[in-house]
Amino acid sequence: MSMRRVNLVLLVLAALVFVIVLHHHLLSLTDFLRREGSNLGLVGSHPIDFIAEAPPEILEERTDEEVPIVITAVDERLGGLIAAVNSIVKNTKSNVVFYIVSLNDTVDHLRTWVSKTELKNINYKVIVFDPHWLEGKIKTDSKLSEPVKPLTFARFYLPNFVPEAEKVIYLDDDVIVQGDIHELYDTPLKPGHAAAFSEDCDSVSSKIVVRGAGNQFNYLGFLDYKKESIRKLGMKASSCSFNPGVIVANLTEWRHQNITQQLESWMERNVAEDLYSRTLAGSVTTPPLLIVFYKQHSSMDPLWHVRHLGSSAGQRHSASFMKTAKLLHWNGHYKPWGRTSFYPEIWEKWYIPDPTGQFHLIRRHAQDYH
Repeated sequence: MSMRRVNLVLLVLAALVFVIVLHHHLLSLTDFLRREGSNLGLVGSHPIDFIAEAPPEILEERTDEEVPIVITAVDERLGGLIAAVNSIVKNTKSNVVFYIVSLNDTVDHLRTWVSKTELKNINYKVIVFDPHWLEGKIKTDSKLSEPVKPLTFARFYLPNFVPEAEKVIYLDDDVIVQGDIHELYDTPLKPGHAAAFSEDCDSVSSKIVVRGAGNQFNYLGFLDYKKESIRKLGMKASSCSFNPGVIVANLTEWRHQNITQQLESWMERNVAEDLYSRTLAGSVTTPPLLIVFYKQHSSMDPLWHVRHLGSSAGQRHSASFMKTAKLLHWNGHYKPWGRTSFYPEIWEKWYIPDPTGQFHLIRRHAQDYH
């Protein structure tokens, strides 16, 4: 055999060996990919519950569950709304949506204040309240120092503002939230209950005494028990009242029980029969709520409604307690944006100045607040 033929044979054998080795590696790679593929799975076909394996710190950053909050906006107290909203968004990572109920004359001012400040990225919707809903339902009383404000009754119409929600929080505009609002939203409601309130007999609530009327923390302080329509209801006059400035509402039950219609019915009966106590201190929304929700409401943590901070009869709390409180409420005549109130420094921490210059804080020593 010539040298040339030997070289040709060796070249063929080398090529054959190369093909065999390459084939072996390809088979091994295919097997490897098959095994790995069965372990990893395709991205689109993996069970959705793999999300639960995400690191806790990522899950804590934000929740996609919407927390709807209904709050009113009145032009002369718009600074209160701004401070309340700011305190909520700064103390939670929840997906809060504000449903701000207002009248037409306040909308432009509100939108400007929000859009030109650090609140510009909040999620909110403005809803214009229809005062015609209240026709024939409000008693005109010349003895009242101020006329009744239509937006005071917005809390009666919660399902109208958030029609697709199953649960909602209602807040007065003179509050500051120091806790995570999702904790309040998670307040458990008993089966069949359409709302939760903080009762006036709770351990941290100031028990207000109104001259000539006795205690303003029970039903006797809000309803006229001399009237037969009230006595026939069988409600104990000594029953604890509650403050409707903070409400956690189950809107499914609210709709099912026709709560709004029940409240309107008692408003109309009061116009005809004058059923409310004469010593309400302006709280015209509380009596119908007390009637409709008598022994049919759940309770919330008292720290989520520390109130009477705007009343001259309110108790003074320690600095450590005020830090512990989850929600502060300046209900009463003395608002934290006014000349005289308790704890204005806590409220002002959350206040954002009005970029239009229309709203001003009133202080005894104005130079201290420039």
